[in-house]
Amino acid sequence: MYGKSLMRAVLLGIQLTALWPIAAVEIYTSGVLEAVNGTDVRLKCTFSSFAPVGDALTVTWNFRPQDGGSEQFVFYYHADPFKPMSGRFKDRVVWDGNPERYDVSIILWKLQFDDNGTYTCQVKNPPDVDGLVGEIRLSVVQTGRLRRGNGFVRFSEMYFLALAIGSACALMVIIVIVVVLFQHFQKKRWAERAHKVVEIKSKEEERLNQEKKVAVYLEDTD
Repeated sequence: MYGKSLMRAVLLGIQLTALWPIAAVEIYTSGVLEAVNGTDVRLKCTFSSFAPVGDALTVTWNFRPQDGGSEQFVFYYHADPFKPMSGRFKDRVVWDGNPERYDVSIILWKLQFDDNGTYTCQVKNPPDVDGLVGEIRLSVVQTGRLRRGNGFVRFSEMYFLALAIGSACALMVIIVIVVVLFQHFQKKRWAERAHKVVEIKSKEEERLNQEKKVAVYLEDTD
């Protein structure tokens, strides 16, 4: 009798376990990220968990260099953030997460070319301690390059484009000024010519009047 009761309890436990949700933390990251050398970048990592977030939450960030080498510690969080005390990321990484909003992101300051590589974000929220590790493949690009679509635009290209547009605008302004000045001087020349013609006509009329007066005087004298 006792054996049958124990067997029933075991079977009931197995059934309840099968119905209980599987505890596993889901990690969400951008996957691929590109940033300019010398700038700061936010490594975003969020998660979802079956269990409510509590003081037992732990977050571990690590780094694998692109050119190979051993994995390096980046950041750790457990109730409080713990920065690296030595290594390449000392004084270059800060906590920018909010566990209550399921955000465990960090900010990396003053990017360098040797920061190229894969950053891993691991979250454990007991009893959720299993799940895949989030990854971000960071590419640090040359200063003076910006991403556009699937390619890049160099600052020099933007400079030449701006220079071309500026030159075209300046040329248009110069053309307008030249046209206005040309019309102004053309009108001035026409006005001067008209004035000279009027002056010549006035002198001619005055001369004719003088000749008429002389002729009349001579006739009266005769």
